[in-house]
Amino acid sequence: MVAMTGAPRYSPRMTWLEVCRERSLRNLPFKVELDRWGRIVMSPHRKEHGAYQGEIASLLKKLRPAGRVVSECAIDTTDGTKVADVAWVSVKRWRSMTDAPSCSIAPEICVEVLSESNSEEEIDEKRELHFEAGSVEVWVCNLNGKMQFFAKSGRLQRSVLCPQFPHVIKL
Repeated sequence: MVAMTGAPRYSPRMTWLEVCRERSLRNLPFKVELDRWGRIVMSPHRKEHGAYQGEIASLLKKLRPAGRVVSECAIDTTDGTKVADVAWVSVKRWRSMTDAPSCSIAPEICVEVLSESNSEEEIDEKRELHFEAGSVEVWVCNLNGKMQFFAKSGRLQRSVLCPQFPHVIKL
């Protein structure tokens, strides 16, 4: 266990449920994820990051009303619990998921909004982890709101699951 003065005592290996229940981790200005060893990974982001998340979620809800839109969607992967900034999941898939604090299978659409702290390699790896966990499409929104759409086979000109989704999100 790691102990710091005035701080809670953490196990060096946490589960997503433990992370969700840990009061000291609430209201952090960071995205919190777990790596494959159960270690907490945090990445900071600017207010624009949240604004892009909100716009993408709003558009997905409007364009794909028959499913659920989830912000900060925790997904079980082979490399720990990863959090998609925005996700869209069909009602059928939602009902098939286990009753757990994270998704046992990835939503059909997982969206990553880039931050200044993201590297291209990190996003490529996360995209592959989403596909491995069952995602059908992974979208990436860059720092300027430009969208890229991917299927497991590679980059798409536009989303197949939501073809009317715009190529640029404007704030």
